[in-house]
Amino acid sequence: MKKLALLILTGISLTTAKAQFQFGAKAGINFNTLGGSDAGAAKNLVGVNLGFYARLPLQERLSLQPEMLYSTQGADYSNASVHLNYLNIPILLRYNAGAGFGIYTGPQIGFLLSAHNKANGNSINMKDYYKSGDFAWAVGLNYRIPETKLGIDARYNFGIANVEDREAFHRTGSVRTSSFQLGLTYL
Repeated sequence: MKKLALLILTGISLTTAKAQFQFGAKAGINFNTLGGSDAGAAKNLVGVNLGFYARLPLQERLSLQPEMLYSTQGADYSNASVHLNYLNIPILLRYNAGAGFGIYTGPQIGFLLSAHNKANGNSINMKDYYKSGDFAWAVGLNYRIPETKLGIDARYNFGIANVEDREAFHRTGSVRTSSFQLGLTYL
């Protein structure tokens, strides 16, 4: 993980030596669920995301967009809900399509901050039952509102890695995160 962070910082340093970069903030709502063979009958759980991002120009229409986001994820079930809180770090490649539109895609690494199962008004700490990290892929579209610093952002994150500790749950299948995010950005 330290090597990946060093590689990212080196890339950012080399890029910013040549071009100006921009900073922004973002916040939004998440529509989350869990998928995979051991996810069961998971339903949408509404959550939030909040964080910061930077845009580092690579070419005229292409930029690198690293982000740092707090994100509440999980799923709702008929008699309980799973709440997973992550610090997500997506590294996105963004293409400026013109007329205020941008499209982007890239990997996302998530660090598990907390995990709880909630049922009948009780909350049980389940962090030891989940892996400390998550890996997902993000695909999104944003639109900058003309003559303002505000934008609208829509993104889908689909989990690639199994987030459950199979030994702790005594399972052999998989559980992956899935999240649709809709929010506002300020550049």
